[in-house]
Amino acid sequence: MGPRLGVLGWPVRHSRSPAIQNAALAAVGLAEWRYQLLPVPPILFSETVRALPGAGFRGANVTIPHKEAALALADDATASARAIGAANTLTFDRDGAIHADNTDAPGLIATLPFDAAGRSALVLGAGGSARAAVWALLEAGTREVRVWNRSPERARALCAELGGIPVLDAEPADLLVNCTSSGLDTSRPMFNSLPLGADDVTKYKCVVDLVYTKWDTPLVSAARANAIPTVDGLEMLIAQGALSFERFTGEPAPTELMRAAVRRG
Repeated sequence: MGPRLGVLGWPVRHSRSPAIQNAALAAVGLAEWRYQLLPVPPILFSETVRALPGAGFRGANVTIPHKEAALALADDATASARAIGAANTLTFDRDGAIHADNTDAPGLIATLPFDAAGRSALVLGAGGSARAAVWALLEAGTREVRVWNRSPERARALCAELGGIPVLDAEPADLLVNCTSSGLDTSRPMFNSLPLGADDVTKYKCVVDLVYTKWDTPLVSAARANAIPTVDGLEMLIAQGALSFERFTGEPAPTELMRAAVRRG
């Protein structure tokens, strides 16, 4: 069996990372490598990750709800991952050492349709993805980053660590970034758990939704219906996934092929 890679999450069955990463591996001549789903509940996360190097894994992506835990168990981490307080990419040495990085932050900035410098933003959520978004936007020179979370104390804690302004309502801004899991469960109305309704998307000049499903999320659909530029979860997946691929393999990521693979899926 060749080297292995995977994506750690709970749930993770919806992930399209295997489709894009396996297509990329084949395209660069690493056909013996395999990328797979790794569904792991939080209580088993640390134990599972520490066992991966011995099972032939070279690295793993990390998604909800494990990004902060991934950083905590790493033996070392990039400066950006430490500053953010969360990791979405783990690589493993042959001796089992775990290295943490965060490709969500540069991935977000790369997908925006305009320069974030001098702009205003509202970030929804306070987990690992939200931490990366807030840090990335502030590093990119965003003039004001507001943060909303269903638990206001979590938004206040995030802003105290990283910067930003905790808010209780969805105020107008140039950029809206949804970092919550709302929209992932298609059986539940998305807007019921967000501080805005479908008509409120007109308060923003660009809408970014990190969630992806088989169809557009209601948030992305509402934005597109109003001709508002959007960055959907699949574009974010490609952007951060391409950077992770390069960390895992040392090879340039075939980004267009990855985009074609994920859109087919």
